Amino acid sequence: MPRELVTVTEEAGPGFDFNQLERSKQSMLEAGKCALIIIDIQEKLTQLMYRKESLLENAQKLIKGIQVLEIPIIVTEQYPKGLGPTIPEIAALFPDFKPLPKVAFSCCGDEGFQRELLAVDRRQILICGIETHVCVYQTTVDLLASGYEVEVVADVVSSRTDENREIALQRMRDEGAGITSVEMALFELMRVAEGPKFKEVSRIVK
Repeated sequence: MPRELVTVTEEAGPGFDFNQLERSKQSMLEAGKCALIIIDIQEKLTQLMYRKESLLENAQKLIKGIQVLEIPIIVTEQYPKGLGPTIPEIAALFPDFKPLPKVAFSCCGDEGFQRELLAVDRRQILICGIETHVCVYQTTVDLLASGYEVEVVADVVSSRTDENREIALQRMRDEGAGITSVEMALFELMRVAEGPKFKEVSRIVK
């Protein structure tokens, strides 16, 4: 997916052809084209995260809203033997919880994840989880390189330090990912303020 250049340098004089700027534009999220990837929100990792309470609260809201909208969800676990399983507060939200174990930092480095991603057949990816500067970052870059549109849910990603989280968000933005939030993504997916799904999602986020 091409990237958007938004900075005009001083070299751009009066005769500069702005049509030469390479541009890309993230499409608005659509429920029928979107999938959510939840990366490694596991017991031992989560306890070390910056603002872990907020991370967990927002992750629960996002998952519940995405489930109301009937959007596919893929959950991964990094080396669960050493880092533990997905935290119970997340796992309990799924009637048939089957996370994908991995050892590669990027989810795309795991064959099981690749098969699952192909099976859901969605080209817009919402991504959240931990840590922002390691597994989330590397997965995002690989997905972008494979032609996916990627939106990082900024209030559902974290690292052990806020500095690493912020650096990673900027890097992913520079690479071409969109940056969104739980409410922004959910209301973008619904588009209209009507119907039972809107009422249910509104109840979840408030």
